[in-house]
Amino acid sequence: MSEATEAPVSTPASRAKYKSAVGSGTPKWEIPSLELPKMEIPAALREIAEKGVTQAKETYEKMRSAAEEATDMIEDTYSTATKGVSDFGLKLIEVARENTNSAFDFATQLMTVKSLSEAVELSTAHTRKQYDAMTAQAKELGAIAQKVAVDTAEPVKERLGKVFKAT
Repeated sequence: MSEATEAPVSTPASRAKYKSAVGSGTPKWEIPSLELPKMEIPAALREIAEKGVTQAKETYEKMRSAAEEATDMIEDTYSTATKGVSDFGLKLIEVARENTNSAFDFATQLMTVKSLSEAVELSTAHTRKQYDAMTAQAKELGAIAQKVAVDTAEPVKERLGKVFKAT
């Protein structure tokens, strides 16, 4: 005895019935629609929120303006300081050149002396001359340094004064 297993007969109607029961193979997900109740925001709360936004915008504008002012001040300060330091450096090079030339002149004159007393006299004169020159040079360098400091600090002082008066 042999039992034969019969395959189910597939008809278009049975396939449609199967697909509707099982689905098309890929599940379809639907997002449930949530109905939120419509709420009216009270006028007082809306007014507070609008004032907050307005104040935030005003504060942002003030901060942006202050940041731009500070940036301009820093750029001006660096520019002034750079020029002043350059002037100071050039003057320092000039001073070094003058002192070096003076030392070579002294050495040349010292080679021509004939006696010890003439060497002492030449040395004393050179020392006095160098002392006077170095005193004048120190005053010039000090004046340049002071000018650089004032020129650099004054705009900062003025602008900070304006900022603190405004607040």
